[in-house]
Amino acid sequence: METTEKQLLRKIRFLVLFFIVALIVSGITAFPLVTEMKILTSFLGIDSNLPPADYSGLRFWIATVNEGLIRTSEQYPFMQYGSDWLAFAHLVIAVAFIGLYREPVRNKWLIYWGMIACAGILPLALICGYIRQIPFFWQMIDSAFGVFGFIPLYILHVWVKKLEEIQIQ
Repeated sequence: METTEKQLLRKIRFLVLFFIVALIVSGITAFPLVTEMKILTSFLGIDSNLPPADYSGLRFWIATVNEGLIRTSEQYPFMQYGSDWLAFAHLVIAVAFIGLYREPVRNKWLIYWGMIACAGILPLALICGYIRQIPFFWQMIDSAFGVFGFIPLYILHVWVKKLEEIQIQ
């Protein structure tokens, strides 16, 4: 294996690891939602004893989400099971990308699968966000996950194609 091939493989593996870590972090953060909201509301100076209507803009939205999470976790704790499965899905997807890390050319299909999944975030966020009455600015934040996930996958697509060309020669 010549130096360029080794360097390209190293770059590919680094970016795949970055993507795997991002998926793991994203997944893990779906478990402690109430605790995370407690930290965020404290940081933003939101008092959970006050009604969300006492706030405006982003603080209103965060106070509303916080109130919803607190009430739901107290009255219907089983509802958080849905976000547990969301977290689990992120972790499983991260594991799938180990195949891309190990054999990038052979498992390049994972890149395309990931790009399709990232593209699917946009209509999901906009359609379901509208139906669920999620503020448009928050739908844009959710959509950003698809855009920012697509970027490293596209770079991987380019690099893996180069690697494949080098290996064919």
